[in-house]
Amino acid sequence: MLNLIPKEEKFFELFEAQAGHNVEAARLFHEMVKSWNLESPIVSRLQDVEHEADITTHEVYDRLNRSFLTPFDREDIHELASELDDVVDLIQSIAIRMQLYRIENITEDLKGLAGILHQATQNVHKAIAELKNTEKTRRVLDHCIEINRLENAGDRALEVALGKLFLGKPDPLDVIKWKEIYESTEEAIDKCEDVANTIEAILVKHS
Repeated sequence: MLNLIPKEEKFFELFEAQAGHNVEAARLFHEMVKSWNLESPIVSRLQDVEHEADITTHEVYDRLNRSFLTPFDREDIHELASELDDVVDLIQSIAIRMQLYRIENITEDLKGLAGILHQATQNVHKAIAELKNTEKTRRVLDHCIEINRLENAGDRALEVALGKLFLGKPDPLDVIKWKEIYESTEEAIDKCEDVANTIEAILVKHS
């Protein structure tokens, strides 16, 4: 009969898998912008990662519906899973738009934002990996603080990138395209901060 009781650890395994998808998507995106071409095979690989992330997210929701015991509040589990999934969705969406918009040359500003995003997802993964260990609360919070710092760095990088867009007499279509690409990349960094804020709220509730 004891085997019929859902084990709390499975949720943490799924969260860690979601965070792993985030890191992989951000790594691929960073790699893609550093060696960009319109036929980049990485766009297809990102679609595969996004599909895998969706499967993992649905598994979290399914387990949540079927589980009597959960490691923390159900609404927090749902919110954390949703926010983690949003990161991969955004990254994949940016890559597709870059192809649709026929982007030819990559800016150093986008490379910088992609690097910040990769770092943010790595810290999300580290925080998630240690979330189940109550003895490592301080380390989890340290990762959350670093994510917040990276989000601030992303804000500053976005401001610089947008400022450069309006120098001289830019092509209005180029401005529209790049503004969306920059802002969407920074939005993915923001989502990492949302994950960090949710983790911090969970720790406060269970401290």
